[in-house]
Amino acid sequence: MFDQNRIDALRDAPIPPAQHLIDGQSCPASDGGIMEVLSPLNGKVLTTIAQGTAADVEAATQAARRAFDDGRWSGLAPAARKAVLLKWAALIEENALELAVIGVRDNGTEIGMALKAEPLSAAGTIRYYAEAIDKITGEIAPTAPGTLGLVHREPVGVVGAIVPWNFPLMIGAWKLAPALAAGNSVVLKPAETASLTLLRMAQLGLDAGLPPGVLNVVTGLGAVVGEVLALSMEVDVLVFTGSGTTGRRLLEYSARSNLKRVYLELGGKSPNIVFADAPDLAEAVKTSAAGIFRNAGQVCVAGSRLLVERSIHDQFVAELTAYMKTMPVGDPLNPATAAGAVNSLRQLEQNLQFVEEARAQGHAITGGARILEGTGGYFMEPTLVTGVSPSDRIAQDEVFGPVLAVIPFDTEEEAIRIANGTDYGLAAAVWTSDLLRAHRMVRAIKAGIVHVNTYGGSDITVPLGGVKQSGNGHDKSLHALDKYLDLKTAWIKL
Repeated sequence: MFDQNRIDALRDAPIPPAQHLIDGQSCPASDGGIMEVLSPLNGKVLTTIAQGTAADVEAATQAARRAFDDGRWSGLAPAARKAVLLKWAALIEENALELAVIGVRDNGTEIGMALKAEPLSAAGTIRYYAEAIDKITGEIAPTAPGTLGLVHREPVGVVGAIVPWNFPLMIGAWKLAPALAAGNSVVLKPAETASLTLLRMAQLGLDAGLPPGVLNVVTGLGAVVGEVLALSMEVDVLVFTGSGTTGRRLLEYSARSNLKRVYLELGGKSPNIVFADAPDLAEAVKTSAAGIFRNAGQVCVAGSRLLVERSIHDQFVAELTAYMKTMPVGDPLNPATAAGAVNSLRQLEQNLQFVEEARAQGHAITGGARILEGTGGYFMEPTLVTGVSPSDRIAQDEVFGPVLAVIPFDTEEEAIRIANGTDYGLAAAVWTSDLLRAHRMVRAIKAGIVHVNTYGGSDITVPLGGVKQSGNGHDKSLHALDKYLDLKTAWIKL
C-alpha cells in the first residue's frame, strides 16, 4: 500500500511558494502579501502561500459569476460535466501519494489515515457525484387537465466554500463535488494552515478540463478572505465547516449582504456509549481509542466523551489505558505511527490548557503532555481524563485534540441524558448486544449520525450533518445536492 522509498523522497522535497487560482490562472495576492506555512512535523517553514486581500476575493467571485452566467460549465449537459469530473477523480488517484505526503507535511495527519481519508476519499467523492448528476431529474406535478406543472432543478449560481485544516481534501470534496456536478461555479477558501493540497487538487481539476473561472481558490486569513467572501453580493450559497463562533459570524454576514443561504457544520462533543453487554469489549476499546486519538483527535465526529456503564467502568478504563500505550505517536510519515502531529502550536497550547484545567479540578489524568519537543514539532500524548462530571468543561467544550473525557453511568436513561446534555449534536456511538436497546438509543440520541457497535467509517452514500449547535444542512450522499440546486416551477396552460 505504501511506497516508503517514494514517501522518503517526497518528505523533504521543496514545495514552491503557492499562489491563488483565479479564473484559471495562478496569481499572487494583489498587494504581494505572503504567509509562511509552518510544518507541524518540525515547526519549520515549509513554504509560503498568498495572503489574500479583498481585491483578490472580488476578482475570484467576479470570475465565478462570469463563468456561471456564460454557461461554459452550467450550460453543459450533465453527461459532459460528468466526463470532466471522472477525469479529475482519476488524476487525483494518480497523484494520491504526492497529495497525501504534502498534506501530512502541511497538517500532520498520519500517512496511513491521510492517504485513504484525503486524496482517495476526495477522488471517490468526486466520482460519486459525477455518476449521480445525470440521474437527478425534475418532476411533473399532478395538475388538473389543461395545465402542465413542471419542477425544474437548476444550479444556484456561485458557491463560496470555507473548509478547515483537519481533512482539507476530504471535506473540500464533500462541498466541491456536488456543487460542481450540479453546474455551479465555486470560490474556495482553504484554512491558512492547510491550503497546499487543495490548491494542487484544484490545478488537477483544470488539467481535467474544468473551464477557467469555474473553480477558484483564494488563500489567506479567515478574517479577511472569509469575511469578504461571506459578505459578497456575488455569492449565492455559502458552505462552511469549522467553529461555532465563526459560523455565527457568517450568518451575520449573510444578513448584512444578500441573504445568501449558509450551511454550517460546526463540530461536536460526541458521546461514545459502552454498555456492559457490548458484544466485544476488546473491539470497543480499540475502536474507541481510534475514534479519539487518530489524527491527534482533530476530527469533527471524534468520540471525545466516553460513557461507560459503571459495572464495567474500571475494567474498560484499565484496558483502554493499556491500549493507549501501544499507539505510537510521532513521525506521521512513518506508516507505523498511530497518531501524528497537532496541526499548529496554537492548537497544541489550547489542548494542553484544557488538560491543565481538568488537573486543577482534581481529575485523574493519563498522558496529557507535549512530547517529542526535540523535533520542533507539535506532538501530544493520547490523554485520558477520568472522574469527569457531565457538567465539567472538559465534557462540554470541544477540545479538538487527543483528549478523552470518561464518564460513568448506571442506567440507559442516564446515558441518554448525559449524551444529550451538551450544545452539540453531530455524532454518537452505542455499544450493546441488545437490538431493541440499540434502536431505542438511535432514536433517543440527538445527533446527525449514531454508530452502533462501531465508530466512524460511514461512507459517501449516507449524509453527515448535525443538529443543535453542530450546524445545519448535510454533506455526503445525494441529499448534499439539495444545497446546490434551486427548484423552479413552470406552470403552463395547455
